[in-house]
Amino acid sequence: MANNQNKSIYLIPVMLCFFCMGFVDLVGIASNYVKEDLALSDSVANTLPSLVFFWFLIFSVPTGMLMNKIGRKKTVLLSLIVTVVSLFIPLLGYSFGIMLVAFSLLGIGNALMQTSINPLAMLIIGDKNLASTLTFGQFVKAIASFLAPYLAMWGATQAIPSMGYDWRVLFVIYFVVGVLATGLLWVTPIHEEITEGKTSSFMDCLRLLAKPIVLLSFLGIMCHVGIDVGTNTTAPKILMEKLGMTLNDAAFATSLYFIFRTIGALTGSFFLRIMSNRVFFIISVCMMAISMLLLFVGVEKWELYTAIALVGYGNSNIFSICFAKALTSMPEKQNEVSGLMIMGLFGGTVFPLIMGVMSDAFGQAGAVLIMAIGVIYLFTYIKQLKQA
Repeated sequence: MANNQNKSIYLIPVMLCFFCMGFVDLVGIASNYVKEDLALSDSVANTLPSLVFFWFLIFSVPTGMLMNKIGRKKTVLLSLIVTVVSLFIPLLGYSFGIMLVAFSLLGIGNALMQTSINPLAMLIIGDKNLASTLTFGQFVKAIASFLAPYLAMWGATQAIPSMGYDWRVLFVIYFVVGVLATGLLWVTPIHEEITEGKTSSFMDCLRLLAKPIVLLSFLGIMCHVGIDVGTNTTAPKILMEKLGMTLNDAAFATSLYFIFRTIGALTGSFFLRIMSNRVFFIISVCMMAISMLLLFVGVEKWELYTAIALVGYGNSNIFSICFAKALTSMPEKQNEVSGLMIMGLFGGTVFPLIMGVMSDAFGQAGAVLIMAIGVIYLFTYIKQLKQA
């Protein structure tokens, strides 16, 4: 483990990697622009964010196993390279097929990154204050998340003839940042010991789900990400449906969500140091429940904006609390548990697909009902935090 003197220095490139991890959240606003540009239905457009998070199901556990072989830093570097390639592809052309390939690679890179970056941070910071450290990383990630809609709106409304990328200018900017993060982490010396010997198999990792806290935390992360991606993609549609806004105006909803997620992650890193995880978790889930009610029945702008802000803040710390609870419950299997928890991000595939079908059939209220199911489950997870 890195010594105390160097910890803060080593966390700088790691936190930049957390920023790059936020690139995945561009899929929400991007799918809305692709839907409008290519005249797609909700169910078809929602395959884009669903495809991104599908790869978490396939790659998360193998990534945990890969970390045992090549180490955490090299795994994060690999994830950055895949992410950079995914951001470059949309600059070569614009079609539904190209976006499918780009979003697939973005999902693969993000699955590799989210599985390996948390254990890498734990390698530097240790067990103490792990939840608050991961929450600060989520704060850094959220900065990239809420910048994406602004960059897309800027590109869509401000002509850039020399570039010709319209809203896709956000891919150019994030590509440059991704290259920078890759180089910085590459030259940063982080000592880690790779244990030689028998490596856990895929089935060995899956068997860890037999431990109740691991399974329940896995489901909690599925619900967290389902609500996250669901709000990311659905909030603008709700404003367009209920208030008659244009897409460029309604795109602010996505930014508003991530602004409050950013505020929640920043303040959460403080609150998680001065109060129990359980108390803060209860407050967060209650805020999300109020949000679902307002999204369902609200018709005024202030009601809908309040709802988006509440779910943004409330959902900002759910991942860190669930992840830290699972990771500290099995310290001898951290890489494997990390892979399983990140596999839970597959919820970002399940929720949008069902929400797309429901919104085509019943309007955006149908999509809100699906997110509300996730909130109900998170209420049941509270009892798992009694010892937190």
